[in-house]
Amino acid sequence: MVKKDNDVDVGKIVDSLSPNERRLIGNLDCDDLDELAEKVEMDKTSVLRALSFLANKNVVEVSSDESKVIELGVNGVLYVRKGLPERRLANLVSERKSVGMGDAVKELKMSDNEFKASLGALKKKALINLVNGRIMMVGDHAEFASKSLEEKFLETLPRALDSLRDEERFAFENLRSRKDIVEVVEKKVVGFKVLELGKKLMGMKIGDRELLEGLSGEMLRSGKWKGKKFRRYDVTSDVPRIDGGKKHFMNQSIDYGKRIWLDMGFKEMEGSLLQSGFWNFDALFTAQDHPVREMQDTFFVKGKVAKMPAGEVVSRVKKVHEGGISGSRGWGGKFDEENSKKVVMRTHTTCLSAQTLLDIGKRGEFPAKYFALGKCFRNETVDWSHGFEFNQTEGIVVDENANFRQLLGYLVEFFRKMGYDKIKIRPGYFPYTEPSLEIDVFHPVHKKWVELGGAGMFRPEVTIPMFGRHIPVLAWGPGFDRIIMEYFKIHDLRDMYKNDLNKLRDMRVWDR
Repeated sequence: MVKKDNDVDVGKIVDSLSPNERRLIGNLDCDDLDELAEKVEMDKTSVLRALSFLANKNVVEVSSDESKVIELGVNGVLYVRKGLPERRLANLVSERKSVGMGDAVKELKMSDNEFKASLGALKKKALINLVNGRIMMVGDHAEFASKSLEEKFLETLPRALDSLRDEERFAFENLRSRKDIVEVVEKKVVGFKVLELGKKLMGMKIGDRELLEGLSGEMLRSGKWKGKKFRRYDVTSDVPRIDGGKKHFMNQSIDYGKRIWLDMGFKEMEGSLLQSGFWNFDALFTAQDHPVREMQDTFFVKGKVAKMPAGEVVSRVKKVHEGGISGSRGWGGKFDEENSKKVVMRTHTTCLSAQTLLDIGKRGEFPAKYFALGKCFRNETVDWSHGFEFNQTEGIVVDENANFRQLLGYLVEFFRKMGYDKIKIRPGYFPYTEPSLEIDVFHPVHKKWVELGGAGMFRPEVTIPMFGRHIPVLAWGPGFDRIIMEYFKIHDLRDMYKNDLNKLRDMRVWDR
């Protein structure tokens, strides 16, 4: 008769314990996970896994709580070793009584931000004055030598956020306002409690029992298996989840989007993320005084000057802007080539279309169909529907017989293959297309129509400088990130680039 304890077959449970579970059984009197791992000489992951198996057998009860922990950031690790910038500056001023600001920066080898932060911190504590470009010591040596609240706080990290006293919270907020000194990390705290069955097993000297884990050919041949006891395997217990490798969901959908255009007979166009103002704006008939060419809308690369394209294309674009072609008044001002030479992070992939048009004209490649799908950058206020970087899918069709109805057909077909049976197409305006349209889809969570992007037919001011005459060109450039939001149930564009591993593992595979 099998011995039972409260209708639980203890013998079967004992026989089903893995080696790691056996190692834990005799040490469950530890109430700290790290202490338990050290005591049984196992890594923490293996201990957690063994505890979960014991929990399935009602030996222990495992609990999990989320907590916010303050840890050192990248700069924080450096400052703990070298000292905060204000500490290093304070030591220098205390030693010399007075030091030039330029000399201090050079000697301490600080960045501009670090130096400004250190000046602000010492002035706030009334330890220094700035006089004629020199840093003058005001406080006494004892004040300079004593550790600040921030220094003392850094020495205590890591710390639970909810454990801070008032003065520690003050120091934390001061450090948090500066770059990468401290950071708040959400951590999972795991605990366990021994149940009645566990208490009984702890007194049974289970670790002394020898059980075989498997049967080998050698054991069969030699007969060594005879008289041995094999471990029972519990096939009903949960096992750890294994996540296989896969492409990032964004790359999956980009590959699919490219395949749509390739299947429709398009060739892919590519180009640099950095573009000249000429290709990003001028070649697309965007006025040189247009607000989009200001810093509040566009990222400019400081200290770089772009090389202008060879040939007559620059003079032809200049002529268009100054109203030098029939049927166009241009933009009513002088064209400034220096403005064209500014280097920007491309604000759209349409700059690739402009460059491709010039190549098509040189080769006489008519008709022609090209697409692009790539990253763009704009100085946007970040919110659920806007980001400073995003993917755009671009397309052009160059054909003497191209018309607006064909443009609508290409767009409807692309969005249908991307999973949108219904889209809203409405009139729009862009400096370089006429007629123009915008594409919207309805967002089910935010309850509003969301713009996906624009399309239209390039104006003669765009095509004539490239071809020498006007040839109809269909063009479009909807934002790709917004297109895939609904499929992946992403309601905030910012979530696309957070790279939360747990969310990435759970993200569905693109299988359209």
